[in-house]
Amino acid sequence: MKQTSDDLRNEYRDLADLVRTLTPAQWRLRSDFYGWTPWDEIAHLCFFDETGLLSATDSDAFAADTATLNATLATGKEISAIAREKYGHLDGAQLLAYWEPLSTQLVDALAALDPKARLPWYGPTMSARSFATARLMETWAHGQDVWDVVGRRRPATDRLRHIAHIGVTTFGWSFVNRKQPVPAVVPYIELDAPQGGVWTWGDAASSETIRGPADDFCLLVTQRRNLADTALRYSDGSARDWLRIAQCFAGPPADAPEPGVRKVAATA
Repeated sequence: MKQTSDDLRNEYRDLADLVRTLTPAQWRLRSDFYGWTPWDEIAHLCFFDETGLLSATDSDAFAADTATLNATLATGKEISAIAREKYGHLDGAQLLAYWEPLSTQLVDALAALDPKARLPWYGPTMSARSFATARLMETWAHGQDVWDVVGRRRPATDRLRHIAHIGVTTFGWSFVNRKQPVPAVVPYIELDAPQGGVWTWGDAASSETIRGPADDFCLLVTQRRNLADTALRYSDGSARDWLRIAQCFAGPPADAPEPGVRKVAATA
């Protein structure tokens, strides 16, 4: 649990360091992620880190908060609008100042738990370890939106292994979520780790394979890039079919951006 919590803490830190450099105008730039601004991205993370802290420390308060949230969602209001109402009195710098200590409190609370402890969430309960890795994935994905909107390429780290693993384990769910049959053949996956080495999942003898950079795989399964804009190499069967619809996050089926839409050429 310590390593997972440390990785989550470092993911929060890196994103905070990035948004700390934003000008007031950059906080308001619209991204290709539903037109969200960096302010929206941080407000979204802040909202669920705040409810996550309730989940980790006070399950009764989390249940009450969830009931209120569900009632609001039932009126047709979206999470993005709810977050804007909650934090709209804060500018970018003020929002960052509110979110940073909150994220630290969440990591500290998770680090103190048994990794197998069950936490309530919006659906089935989650183990503390899975909860932490899910928050890391969410932070990385929304952080990518910020990197993209400022036209900069983010340095990859081996924390991506958490996200890649979530991506791999949601192979079947990506099809079920779209009411499609799950392919019988599961791909063997071999990814080049950012800091050297290779990460693998599955049976190396599988007729279906996926190989390439770990960051490209993570960008794909979080639907931050189109398959055509990655350097992934894959067989022409269930591997290809999955990569076209891969979705490692909960919710209704979502589609990747069109080719070239979110490709960032900048190396700064």
